[in-house]
Amino acid sequence: MKTTNIMIVGVGGQGSLLASKLLGRLLVDEGCDVKVSEVHGMSQRGGSVVTYVRFGEKVYSPVITEGEADYIVSFEKLEAARWASCLAKGGQIIVNTQEIAPMPVIIGNAEYPSEILGELTAKGVRVDAVDALSMAMEAGSAKAVNIVLMARLAKHFEIPFEKWVAAIEKTVAPKFIALNRRAFEIGYHA
Repeated sequence: MKTTNIMIVGVGGQGSLLASKLLGRLLVDEGCDVKVSEVHGMSQRGGSVVTYVRFGEKVYSPVITEGEADYIVSFEKLEAARWASCLAKGGQIIVNTQEIAPMPVIIGNAEYPSEILGELTAKGVRVDAVDALSMAMEAGSAKAVNIVLMARLAKHFEIPFEKWVAAIEKTVAPKFIALNRRAFEIGYHA
């Protein structure tokens, strides 16, 4: 089994750490050797958060370097652009179309780039852009963006839908299982 490298990138508070925990649990349950590493940055202040998830028969390091990521799951468009250089040739970016302005944009020193996804596509990057925020709201909470994005990632694996749902049930608090299951179903079937 070849080692697969996944980066989950976003802004602090979007739920990327829960997404990596869910993914790690699922892959361990599938019998994979899994390594997860979290880089928080200024996550409590809306800064960039990056999680590396590597799995395969035997994985020795949790770190993914430039040109090694088979998948990048981005919770926000600018984060997709920031980490695109880590994508392997033929890799896939799954990106939420939501825009979260960084501090230079908020204070008026910069403008949010308008053509991020078009520029990535023009460079030959395979982009699966999805309005995960709207789907999460349809499920019942904006906080379910992470689960919608995991559902999009699930479409790229041969792990049955039911096993993803079982991992959700083992990972999230019981009072949030129904919401997260709805978010996963909506994202998976979109």
